[in-house]
Amino acid sequence: MKDDAVYLRHILECLDRIKQYTKDGHAAFIGSTLIQDGVMRNLQTLGQSALKLSDTVKAAHPEVDWRSIVGLRNVLVHDYLGVNVTRIWEIVERDLPDLKAKITAFQRL
Repeated sequence: MKDDAVYLRHILECLDRIKQYTKDGHAAFIGSTLIQDGVMRNLQTLGQSALKLSDTVKAAHPEVDWRSIVGLRNVLVHDYLGVNVTRIWEIVERDLPDLKAKITAFQRL
């Protein structure tokens, strides 16, 4: 079992990659399966790292919706044919900046 700090750093790395992959905006994301695949792979990996975090860390930070993060990972891994790329873009735009801010803030503590 790895240290929680390793998983938190890994989550932040995945968030940085997703930001880099989506820097050219919605049209580039929708128009490129390569970008979509990169984003979804990093969302899977991010979710796996969240799954591996200790219950102590998750309980100490209820401001993060850990269950939804892991749930998205499960959809991407097991129900990949049902993935809606428009919904993935909404997550990238709406949820990921907030997630990064929250993890960055409590990781400094």
